[in-house]
Order: sequence, then structure tokens, then C-alpha cells
Amino acid sequence: MTVSRIYELRDFYYRELTDDVLPFWLSHGIDKEKGGLLDFLDRQGQPLSTDKGGWAQGRATWIFSALYNDLEPRDTWLSAARCCADFTRDKVLAGPEGRAYFELDRNGNPLVLRRYLFSEAFAIIGLAEYSKASGDSSYLRKAIDTLAVYDRFRGKLEPKINPALRPMRGHSDTMIMINVFQVLRDADPEHASIYSSRIQDRIEELFRYFVKPEKKVLLETVGPEGEITEGCEGRTINPGHIIETSWFLMSEAHFTGDKALMKKAIDLLSWSLELGWDTEFGGLFSFLDAEGRQPAQIEWDMKYWWPHCEAIIATLMAYVLTKDRRWERWFETIHEYTFSHFPDPVYGEWFGYLHRDGSIANTVKGNHYKVCFHIPRCMLKVISLLDELPKDELSKEEVSDPILLRI
Repeated sequence: MTVSRIYELRDFYYRELTDDVLPFWLSHGIDKEKGGLLDFLDRQGQPLSTDKGGWAQGRATWIFSALYNDLEPRDTWLSAARCCADFTRDKVLAGPEGRAYFELDRNGNPLVLRRYLFSEAFAIIGLAEYSKASGDSSYLRKAIDTLAVYDRFRGKLEPKINPALRPMRGHSDTMIMINVFQVLRDADPEHASIYSSRIQDRIEELFRYFVKPEKKVLLETVGPEGEITEGCEGRTINPGHIIETSWFLMSEAHFTGDKALMKKAIDLLSWSLELGWDTEFGGLFSFLDAEGRQPAQIEWDMKYWWPHCEAIIATLMAYVLTKDRRWERWFETIHEYTFSHFPDPVYGEWFGYLHRDGSIANTVKGNHYKVCFHIPRCMLKVISLLDELPKDELSKEEVSDPILLRI
């Protein structure tokens, strides 16, 4: 990657982040009257509902805090982080025995408490990151208390499928908690060894149960011992989740100097792009079947915003850490597809849901899943990764990856 391209990309991602994406959420999402983030927004940013998602609060707290910590100490970002952090602490985490609500009304009254622990996980990363930004250790203590709640309830909530007939374990929890412990390790360096040990436990869990090297897949759900279960769910591949997992693992491998883990992480990325990239229309499929059969999900061939964010991060990270130009080419390909399809040139921010051919399926800018998180995190990570590249002319050897040649 040439010096001029490095600077061109950095300027582009910085402008997209600070001039387009963040202003949309600061103008339309931050609820200065009631606290927290309004996340159900139409194309223009008007609320479709004033109910607030629990995921959105913790995630937005992390975003605005990380921007303050890692990009620029802007008072506007710190204020937004505080707005979301306090709502998270006081309202989202007010469930029974310290659990986190999945959905609340605008005032913070609880509406939905789910059988999953993802709201707790996102609250932890948000509060931990905000503790660094604010210098207020009480938010870190609350994050650690919430981790104790997570630990107490993990594996004890009502499962989705009858465990007596078909016991299963899911990849999502394993994946997310690797990142949760990485955030905690950074925010709570006094206990870094504890978090590193827990990260290692989850990595071992990931490869023991979910990764199937002989099939070159990572499965979303498996049986108790990692066996492939009956039915479509047991064959489900989620390329976006695998790609996100790959860059969590690359980050950890870089942190620890673990070359074997780095190779495994790169393998996951390679498999996911080989399987998940749509060579006819471009973009990443949402779901695939491990046996190459028709995926059961009716939205399987839609192009969602977040897998493309994760793929931008993962391919650029792979390039920065390996200097293999295959990953530079992949990054440029995914970058071009993403920014030619998802951004809204009229009202700002991104569309989240496209049909297979790239046409817009839904114009909402926010819901309880598409919130102020994946897009700004992608842009922040890209800026950080570009800053790690040496400012000289890097290798220009030709790329011979067969998948790239078909793009």
C-alpha cells in the first residue's frame, strides 16, 4: 500500500466518521432529556419508536468512550458517552439480580428481559471503556459487578431448544466474551492476567467445539461436545460472525505474540471470504449451509451492513500484521463494495439491509440491532490500523488468490 493511499484512506475514514456517521447519531440518537440513545430511527433520523434497546446503550457508551480515548478527547463525545453510560448503569442494569434489560421505554421502564446475556456483555464493555474516558472508577466497578452477574447466569437461563432432546452450545457467546475480556483487560490492567486467562479459555472453547478444520468452517451452534446436530440450525454458517471472531483472534495473537493463533485466525478469515463472498453481485452473504445446501434462513442472501464492517477491519488487520498483499486486495474490494452500496448520500449514515443485487431492502437507519456501533467501530479501527502502517512504499508483488481473480 503506497504512502499516498494510506493517507487517502485515513482522511476518507476520518471524514466519514466525524462528518457523517457521528453527527447523525449525535443529532438524532442522543436523548438529552431522558438519557440514553434513541435507536429506532427512520431514514431521516426521526424516531419510529422511542423504546430503547439494551444492546444499543452499552454499545453506544463504548463507541463514544473509545472515540474519546483513542481518537480525540472531544467534549461532545465524552458527554454522549456519559449520557449513555448513566442510562446503562441506572436503567438497563436494573433487572432482577442485576440483569440487563433488552428493551425499555424512553424513560427507562423495563419492557423485555431476554434469556440471553448479550445486553450484559455490551453493558460491561461500555462501562469499562467509559471508566477510562471519565477517570471515574465507579463505572469500572459496575462493569466488574455486571461480569459477576454474567458469570452467575451463564448456562442457567432457559435455552431456546429443549435441552433434554437437543442440547446445544452457541458460538456467539464465546465470540463476544473474547472481546469483552479484551476491553476489561485494557480498562483494568491491575487484573490483566485474570482477563488474559479467561480469553485463553474462550479461545480453547472456540477451537474445541465450533471450528471444523476438515470442513473449513466455524459452526454457529453445535452439540455439547462439538458434534454437528440434526437440522438446518446445526449446519448454519454466519460469515460475518466468523470474520468478526477472526479479528478478535488476530488482535489477541498480536498482543501475545502467538504465531500459531495468528495462523488460525487468518485461516478463519480465508474460509469465510471464500464461502461468503457473492462472486456474482459482490458483497457477503448473511447465512450459508455447511454442506452447501439451501440455507434455511429466508434472508440468507441479503447483504447486511455489519458483516462488511467486520470484513473491512479483518482484512486490513490481516494486511497490517502480515504484509500479505492478498489482504490488501481483499480490503480494497470490500471497501469499494461497502461504500458504493451502504452510505445514504441524502440523509447521511448507512442503509443496513440490501437485497442480494445490492438494491435497498429497508431504509431504517436504526433498530435494536443496527445501532451506533458497527459502523463507527469499523471507522475507528481502520484509522488506528492505518496509523500502524509504515509510511514507505510497501510490496507490490502480484496477488494470485483464486477468489480475488473471480471478483
